[in-house]
Amino acid sequence: MTTHRTRRSAVLGAAAFTLPFVLGLAAPAFADSQQSGPYGPACASVPKEGAGSLAGMAKDPVATAASNNPALSTLVTAVKRAGLVDTLNNAKDITVFAPTNEAFAKIPKADLARILADKTELTKILTYHVVGERITPKQLTSGSFKTLEGGSLTTARSGGSFTVNDKAKIVCGDVHTSNATVNIIDTVLTPM
Repeated sequence: MTTHRTRRSAVLGAAAFTLPFVLGLAAPAFADSQQSGPYGPACASVPKEGAGSLAGMAKDPVATAASNNPALSTLVTAVKRAGLVDTLNNAKDITVFAPTNEAFAKIPKADLARILADKTELTKILTYHVVGERITPKQLTSGSFKTLEGGSLTTARSGGSFTVNDKAKIVCGDVHTSNATVNIIDTVLTPM
């Protein structure tokens, strides 16, 4: 009978330990400072297979990987117009804060057309979205990073989300490509 109680206690102890995880009460994955891998609400819309999937993107350099993600088509157009495809694809260990199509849609159409037609301004804006190192979610909690444009951007965590420059939210973060870490954001950043 003692053996029965010991087994029952062990089973109850194991159930008490795993129950919060089964019910989804554990902390979100991105809150874990040791975590790596994609997080955020927009990650659910990434294709499950093929070149645009998370596994597919991991095989390609960043500009090529972005071209396979339908949510980043405006960014890809801008990168091509600025002549930055080879620069980004050949860079080593960078982080790209990649605005979604919806982020570009927040810019009035006339202003966006003007920016896309001005290669110098476009290059300045796009290189402001790139940091010359791979940034981890832990570093994003409260960070300041120098961009390839020469300025700096700041990141912060509030509750369960990360922001860049206090206005852009990371909607799918820590996406890996063969040469970069990508954090997909909901707002286009402007150099300060």
